[in-house]
Amino acid sequence: MKPVVVFKRTWVQDRPAAYSVAGEGMPVLLLHGWALAHHTYKGVIEAVAAQGCRVIAPAMPGFGGTGGLPNGSFSISGYAKWVNDFLGVLGIDEPAVVMGHSFGGGVAVRFAYEHRAKVRSLVLVNAVGGSSWKRGSTLRSIAERPLWDWGLHFPSDVWPLRQATKVVPVMAEDFVPNMLRNPRAMMRVANLARRADLRHELESLRDHGLPVTILWATRDGVIPRESFEALCVASGVEGTVIEGTHSWLLAEPERFGEIITNDLRVAQAARELEQQHTPKKRRRGIRRVRTLTERQRPAARDGAEVEVPPVKTSRRRSADADRQSAAPPAGE
Repeated sequence: MKPVVVFKRTWVQDRPAAYSVAGEGMPVLLLHGWALAHHTYKGVIEAVAAQGCRVIAPAMPGFGGTGGLPNGSFSISGYAKWVNDFLGVLGIDEPAVVMGHSFGGGVAVRFAYEHRAKVRSLVLVNAVGGSSWKRGSTLRSIAERPLWDWGLHFPSDVWPLRQATKVVPVMAEDFVPNMLRNPRAMMRVANLARRADLRHELESLRDHGLPVTILWATRDGVIPRESFEALCVASGVEGTVIEGTHSWLLAEPERFGEIITNDLRVAQAARELEQQHTPKKRRRGIRRVRTLTERQRPAARDGAEVEVPPVKTSRRRSADADRQSAAPPAGE
């Protein structure tokens, strides 16, 4: 039976926030890409939840109806703090597998770096943060790549036609409303994404032994291969190259679920091992308190009735009671 994806709303940092949730089991946090939101990833959420996971996919600030970040906290770190507060609102109190696509991958890296204890493993899919771009034979920082060059490669991300018929409808569900609702926010986040350099954070996570999986598609015109390789070097992993474009997982969510099956199984095994070695908290039951009469009643032997002695009272209390009973009623 396919897991049911439920769209919900809450409040994070005193601003409205939208998110999707599906499934039961090990928590998996899914962070979406630029200009999109949680609706676009419904198929991905179902594919991951079907493997015994509880998938939580928020619409990050500025997208999908979630309030944008204030100017003072508009940064990758600001997005990571928002994610942490979001999990706190939902009461997620155990480490989660954190998956990030495109811009969401950059946020995932920063979140793992700042909140290591809350991340079980990291899965980066065509993620930003490698900060490498090749122009001609020269390797440059991706921050030098002009926006118009990004725009030239964007249309190729949805072709060929067979894939376009799958990708365009799901992307349009979030992309068009986001563009109409807040185009300025989309441009600001685009600049934030293309300037992201998260190699230092990945090196730190590598040194701390965090499991990291990095996926990249052969026809990705948004994230160049040089950037993908820089992420792999920084995290100390080989990385996996698959056939597809930047948004391949939206066109083929089932294939994405198959590719990350091993990552989820390893994480679930680690979780089960931790639960076996974690002492269970002793449940507090209701303590029954015997009444005064029960405490004073001696135990009966052989079914014989036992007379209960009267409760003793002090002489002063008895005298007070006698005076009150002898006093005439008020008003006589």
